Amino acid sequence: MRPLGSAKVLEARRRRGLSLVARGLSLNEAARQLGCAPSSVMRWRDAVERHGSAGLVVRASPGRPAKLRAGDRRRLVKILLKGALAQGYTTDLWTTSRIATVIRKTFRVTYHPDHVGRLLLQLKWTHQKPETRAVERDEVAIEHWTRVEWPRVKKTPGGWAPISSSSTSRDSC
Repeated sequence: MRPLGSAKVLEARRRRGLSLVARGLSLNEAARQLGCAPSSVMRWRDAVERHGSAGLVVRASPGRPAKLRAGDRRRLVKILLKGALAQGYTTDLWTTSRIATVIRKTFRVTYHPDHVGRLLLQLKWTHQKPETRAVERDEVAIEHWTRVEWPRVKKTPGGWAPISSSSTSRDSC
């Protein structure tokens, strides 16, 4: 498993290991001083012999290849921009489950809805929740309540103080 640290820190660690071996220490002793496996020191030594100092450069782990290619992702964005109604849904609201279904039907690729959320973040899409308001909402009454009633019923800092319910409080003795 790769140790924690930036690429520069890891490369410096590898160079230090090779300098210890160059000074005559065994692979086991160099590894013990660095806190790594002797096979790691041997791998670094072999990499330098084959590729020179470029063999010590830290490379990113690519991970699993993406299931959707770049062109498929662009096509997915176009589908999403057309809206959920265009895909046959009754509302124009995209959910990760709906998007996962569209991806499965369109691209024959299966994603878990949770992963679809991560995919959307990679596409620079953010989570949006529709603002729902009651049909019966009375803006005039709300304005009146916030202007008149709320100041009347809210507790003011001068008239309120926290009270300790602890029996060991100094105030209760």
